[in-house]
Amino acid sequence: MRMRERLYSLVNGDEGEATWCGRVMTVLIVASLVPLCFKDSNPALEAIEYACVVVFILDYLARWVTADLKLGKGALSFVIYPFTPMAIIDLLSILPVFLALNDALRTLRVLRLFRAARAFKLIRYSRSASAISAVFEKQRQALLAVLCFAIAYILVSALVVFNVEPETFNTFFDAVYWAVVSLTTVGYGDLYPSSDVGRAIAMISSLMGVAVVALPSGIITAGMLDELRRDDDEDD
Repeated sequence: MRMRERLYSLVNGDEGEATWCGRVMTVLIVASLVPLCFKDSNPALEAIEYACVVVFILDYLARWVTADLKLGKGALSFVIYPFTPMAIIDLLSILPVFLALNDALRTLRVLRLFRAARAFKLIRYSRSASAISAVFEKQRQALLAVLCFAIAYILVSALVVFNVEPETFNTFFDAVYWAVVSLTTVGYGDLYPSSDVGRAIAMISSLMGVAVVALPSGIITAGMLDELRRDDDEDD
């Protein structure tokens, strides 16, 4: 039992050996992303990949066998842990190496996408990232409401413009893509309405986009300020 508690403190603590463990893991996470900066692989990059993955596997197993100490739900913790957000990220960062052992799967671009997910592992070792994660957790209801509103507006505006200009938008997905680009005020210009009604919809969508983007930004900023104040109070 003492060994498991020590192991739990090592991978989840923030003092002493745990601090050094976090720093080593941060370096390894960054190193594991280096191979993604190159299109072609070579022995050196493969060595970095496999060395990092071995450590990631040990870290994943260590967190899994001490899940009951973290989640506090007894034996059920070992079943719940693999489905927690960070555990899923950990698993996605490991799977590509095993899938790449199959020649038929080696060339899949999705494997590189999974490997890029390792960047999210830094959330666990970054105090700022942890604060942002806490903000999302506490403000999830407000953010979810904004997200639902944005999705609903995107679908409605896409449906309208798709029926107003069927010659411009060949599929409904094209209309949804245009609606997202317009709502976020990005405006790539590869798809755009040409009729007066379509342009009117585009103008409304762009104006709505300013409000939709501003709402979550304000919520996250306010939550982040609260977290920083709370951290300052704890340090004092």
